[in-house]
Amino acid sequence: MAFDKDAIIASLKEASISDLNDLVKAIEEEFDVSAAAPVAVAAAGADGGAAKDSYDVELTESGDQKVKAIKAVREITGLGLKDAKGLVDNVPSVIKEGVSEDEANELKAKLEEVGGVVTLK
Repeated sequence: MAFDKDAIIASLKEASISDLNDLVKAIEEEFDVSAAAPVAVAAAGADGGAAKDSYDVELTESGDQKVKAIKAVREITGLGLKDAKGLVDNVPSVIKEGVSEDEANELKAKLEEVGGVVTLK
């Protein structure tokens, strides 16, 4: 028996909601699976009280010293002038992702030194 996905999709488009519901139940029973959304994501979010081990450094406002902010972003990220300017001009921008708390605080201090407003996420 050849598998014709186009024919299956066409059949699904024409099916009623109750037919599709019956199909889902039959597939769940036949293959011993569940169509329910995984709950692990919600459980992971509930553990918000634990200490974070990585932070994202986000520039939320560039301040009035844009040239110095662009230089700081270039130094931090290693990006070229155009890319660094794009991050500073299009705030809020994530400057660096997944850094340690110490590094995040250092980067925050550098950007705040040139007038930027930084959020650690």
